[in-house]
Amino acid sequence: MTATPAPRVTIKDVAARAGVSKGAVSLAFNHKPGLSEATRERIFRAARELGWAPNLTARTLAGSRVDVVGLAVCRPARVLGLEPWYMEFVSGVEGVLAEHSCSLLLRLVRSLDEEVGVQGAWWRGRQVGGSILVDFRADDPRVDLVRRLGLPAVAVGHPSLTGGLTSVWTDDATAVTEAVRYLAALGHRRIARVGGAADLGHTAIRTAAFDEAAGALALAGAWQVATDFSGDAGARATRSLLTAAPPDRPTAIVYDNDIMAVAGLSVAAEMGLRVPEDVSLLAWDDSQLCRLTHPTLSAMSHDVHGFGAEVARTLFSVITAGGEAEPHPVPTPVLTPRGSTAPPGIRV
Repeated sequence: MTATPAPRVTIKDVAARAGVSKGAVSLAFNHKPGLSEATRERIFRAARELGWAPNLTARTLAGSRVDVVGLAVCRPARVLGLEPWYMEFVSGVEGVLAEHSCSLLLRLVRSLDEEVGVQGAWWRGRQVGGSILVDFRADDPRVDLVRRLGLPAVAVGHPSLTGGLTSVWTDDATAVTEAVRYLAALGHRRIARVGGAADLGHTAIRTAAFDEAAGALALAGAWQVATDFSGDAGARATRSLLTAAPPDRPTAIVYDNDIMAVAGLSVAAEMGLRVPEDVSLLAWDDSQLCRLTHPTLSAMSHDVHGFGAEVARTLFSVITAGGEAEPHPVPTPVLTPRGSTAPPGIRV
């Protein structure tokens, strides 16, 4: 006996399930204004329950933008592939895009100038409905590009860097200050920071905050080294800091990401230094890496997956509103003490 095929779900079925018109469903999936967020979410929920998605090919032929969000990243592919922060961030973005039947178009670029060209080509070619912009610099050329093209975009960065674009950011300055104060409270008077690329805006914010916190605490020594976020660069920076003889050697080091902190832990072991008895280490971002080392790494922890999701949700608000949405911070990274930090010279 041949089974009768299940009837094909249509836009009419989604509209009936959500209690709206077919036009409202079309508005929701084309990210057009005219619907409340509650109605929009009800439509998306009905579509998920019925297993329905719009025909993107038909919409493209009709002249609508493809349901794709762009993300260009100016990092070497090898470094990006090892960076837990970006993997978590992208997974958060993708989770929200899936709810809206959208895809992510990811492109690695070698410079900001190349990204400006890529973003312009994406928008003029109707390849994206909006873009997520990351790694802002001072006087970033993408601000002017977005304004000139009318490209819906969300900037991942502090408002001081993003030229008035809708932005979502973490309070890096407060987090750095908390990290330095915590280490000083343990008794550390010589603290170093292994930072990221010096031309990045968030690196500059962290650098200034570290200097201010160290000055306010009148530390006996405060050092900062710029790197490219890679494990190799983190290892070199750690080695250069720890080869100095006391009292010119730090007793605590803060790292701008977890990869460099793990590399620093290996360097300390290689040099016969005990962590945390001889040197305390503190990482940024707190990925699974920090919990797999021995000792486990203290870290500035925040929900990177949730951060990515919030960025994607904000972008849809921008697209829906046909302009800018309110900029807003996400929760400041919180210090999570583990085995890699302790008072200097104290066995734990």
